[in-house]
Amino acid sequence: MRFALLLFDTEGYWEAVSPQEMEAALAEHAAFAEYLRAKGVTFSGEALHPSKEARSLRPSKDGVVAADGPFVALREELAGFYLVDCAGVEEAEELARRCPLGAGIEIRPVWEVP
Repeated sequence: MRFALLLFDTEGYWEAVSPQEMEAALAEHAAFAEYLRAKGVTFSGEALHPSKEARSLRPSKDGVVAADGPFVALREELAGFYLVDCAGVEEAEELARRCPLGAGIEIRPVWEVP
């Protein structure tokens, strides 16, 4: 079963960190990736650009409308994610507890299309 570990950070956080803080954060994620490899967990992950660079598509009476920014205004933004293959939500939570936390992590099952 696959789970997305959705990583959230305070809006604007990554634009404000020093190069040393950025280097330390990247080292934490490298250590987490090594932890997953050592456990034999199949995974992938990516960091995302800030939500201010996002574009959303929304339905309207005139059809699909594009809008800059995230779908909803949040104090936190989705900063990145890992996709992990686990036995169940308990294992996904166990893995997420080892992941660098930021403002929070949402553990969400991935819809498996038959």
